[in-house]
Amino acid sequence: MGVRLLLAVGAGAVAAVPFGLLLLLVEGAWPPLLRVDAGAARRLHEVALEHPGWTATLRFLSDWLWDPATLRIAVALLTGWLLYRRAWRLAAWAATTAIGGALIGVLVKVVVERARPSLQDPVAQAPGYSFPSGHAMTATTSCGVLLLVLLPLVPRRWRGLCWAAAGISVLGVGFTRIALGVHWFSDVIGGWLLGGAVVVLTGWAFEAWRSDAGRPRTDVAEGLEPELTDEAPEPRAYGPESGSRDR
Repeated sequence: MGVRLLLAVGAGAVAAVPFGLLLLLVEGAWPPLLRVDAGAARRLHEVALEHPGWTATLRFLSDWLWDPATLRIAVALLTGWLLYRRAWRLAAWAATTAIGGALIGVLVKVVVERARPSLQDPVAQAPGYSFPSGHAMTATTSCGVLLLVLLPLVPRRWRGLCWAAAGISVLGVGFTRIALGVHWFSDVIGGWLLGGAVVVLTGWAFEAWRSDAGRPRTDVAEGLEPELTDEAPEPRAYGPESGSRDR
């Protein structure tokens, strides 16, 4: 178990490398990155001012449909359902990923203290620091949790649509935050990378937990726990007596 958890931590560290490199560029105010940030903010702000109807749609998506509170409520409801199904380990994973991701995001924001874009005639306002985007990070962790938990319940022919919906949601959240002028482009990229690193770390740790329970490795396309479709998704014991699926 210790070796498997060490591998999980290593996988999370590797996944966090791109975020770490981006963080260094942000902290060092790398001129090419600043130019990209400023150019994207300027062009999208011009579009937002010229198309108020489009901007109102983006505000609805960002403030309601893809708001972090909405996504966290969805994960909380999923966690409650998993507890009802007695899928204790999946419920613990979902809660840990969501809560851990939120705390890590807040911690990085406080450490970096990056200011949000300051635009003339802003179309939206947001409190707090800018890097990484909390919306983008929450979308990544929440969609990752929903997808990896629920995939076993979805017929195979529809799973591609589930992946597409999750991808569109994550990308859409990032776009709305830049287009509304409340985040820099690099903030959104940072949120995606850090959220992805959290999901990789906790996902690998869950896989180690599965191995400790005597269950085989799974393909990510099958979800974290294919046994969720069983009447009793949890192994009865850690060992050969756990049942045919757990050997």
